[in-house]
Formats: sequence, structure tokens, C-alpha cells
Amino acid sequence: MPFAIPYSATAPTREEIDARRGLLLLDFGANWCGHCQAAQEPVDAALAAHPDLPHLRVEDGPGRPLGRSFRVKLWPTLILLRDGQELERLVRPTEATAVAQFLARYLPAV
Repeated sequence: MPFAIPYSATAPTREEIDARRGLLLLDFGANWCGHCQAAQEPVDAALAAHPDLPHLRVEDGPGRPLGRSFRVKLWPTLILLRDGQELERLVRPTEATAVAQFLARYLPAV
């Protein structure tokens, strides 16, 4: 299944992420990753309830400094940040309800 929004090979620096104000959802993975492809629909479905939440799909892998700085080990890994600080992470989500519950701890549904 092709990605509606693919993982971007161009990533912000860790300094740019740390300087961001407000909430941000980082979504680390790879376009060829089967786990990432399977998670796309559940992640997108859960994010539909939070249209104002900034969401960056970032391609990860060897030599990718942003993923290494967050110690990402498995894909996909969702990391919710507030003002550049990690609030929580969710690894390899398979159901929209798991992603929705993860987000609901910090965001009201629309």
C-alpha cells in the first residue's frame, strides 16, 4: 500500500525540534517497512480527531541523526512532544484505538 503521506528523507535537526513550541507528533519509520505501512491507516484514523496537531513523518535508518537522538529502535515509533520535550512514545501501533488512547492522554478530541 503506498503512503498517503510518505516518510520524508528531509528531517529537521534535533535543535529545531527542541526549539519548537507547542505539541508535535514525530512519526519515525521507513517507506519500505511493512510495519510502517500497516500502521499508516490506524495512525491517520486517530489523527483525524486532532487536525491541528502538527505531525511529521520522518524517514529513519542508519546514519539518520534525528532518530538516533531519540533512540528509536523499532519502526514505526510515534513520539509526542510538547515544547521540544518528549511526553510519551508509542511503538508499532496496530490499531487506531491504541493511537487514539495515546493521543487522548494529552489532547482533547475534536
